[in-house]
Order: sequence, then structure tokens, then C-alpha cells
Amino acid sequence: VQLQASGGGLVQAGGSLRLSCVASGSIFSINRMGWYRQGPGKQREVVAAITSGGSTSYADSVKGRFTISRDNAKNTVYLQMNSLKPEDTATYYCNVNFRNQYGGTYDFWGQGTLVTVSS
Repeated sequence: VQLQASGGGLVQAGGSLRLSCVASGSIFSINRMGWYRQGPGKQREVVAAITSGGSTSYADSVKGRFTISRDNAKNTVYLQMNSLKPEDTATYYCNVNFRNQYGGTYDFWGQGTLVTVSS
């Protein structure tokens, strides 16, 4: 299984970025998909998550600014980030909980994509 994240970069405060994460490999079905981030000197924290049914949840710090979505046909999860702040600077990781063809359930992490917000 592979998770390929993309879309990070350098943006000014108030700007927008859209992250994408594509899952591929021996995946029968995907349950929960989520985005986490780890800023300099900080612990990894959950940013947003979306279930297979489309229910979403967000960290308080990003509510109203970030939107998570998924395309089940493409095994892809997105994170639209608007009104970015310098404190959003972090490496963003996608996480996928999936079931393989043998019925096993696994959590898998992507490699991370760096988001830098300048003031």
C-alpha cells in the first residue's frame, strides 16, 4: 500500500493551499481518512478526518478555514486550506484506515508534505 501526498508549499498568510493524498495498492475498502500535522517542536495532531459515509470532524483551530473531502472512486482525500496562518506551518500527513482483500484492517501513513505560511 502506498499513500502519495502532494500540494504543500510556501504561501503567504491569508492564502490557500489544497493538499491531496492518493491511496494505492492492496486496498479492498477505505474506512476513515484523515489529515494530521506536526509543527516545529510540536507533537503530531489531528487536523481533520472523514468517514466512509462522509461525516467530517475538525480540530478547533481549523474549523471554518479547512475543508476535508474524499473521492472514493479515486481513493483520494483532499484538504482545502483557506485563510492560512503562520501557526498552520507544519508537515501534513495523511492517514488511511483500510481493509484489504483478506479482511484485515490497517492504519497507514503517507510521507508528509510541508506547508509553510509566511507572515
